[in-house]
Amino acid sequence: MEQKFNFEGLKVENWSKKIKEYIRIVKLAKRPKRDEFIKISEIAGAAMALIGTIGFTIYLLLTVVPKGF
Repeated sequence: MEQKFNFEGLKVENWSKKIKEYIRIVKLAKRPKRDEFIKISEIAGAAMALIGTIGFTIYLLLTVVPKGF
């Protein structure tokens, strides 16, 4: 059985277009100020703590609590 590969998306012209698009996006992006970074970090940390607490609670409910009955 012979496999035929499609190299249509691997042309050098397509690569240069993609690279130009990425460069344009990087030029538009700006570095966050310190207070923005701290606020984003606090929100992300709170979300991770909340998800961890929910996961740990589910773990306790499924493992420890059934053994007590």
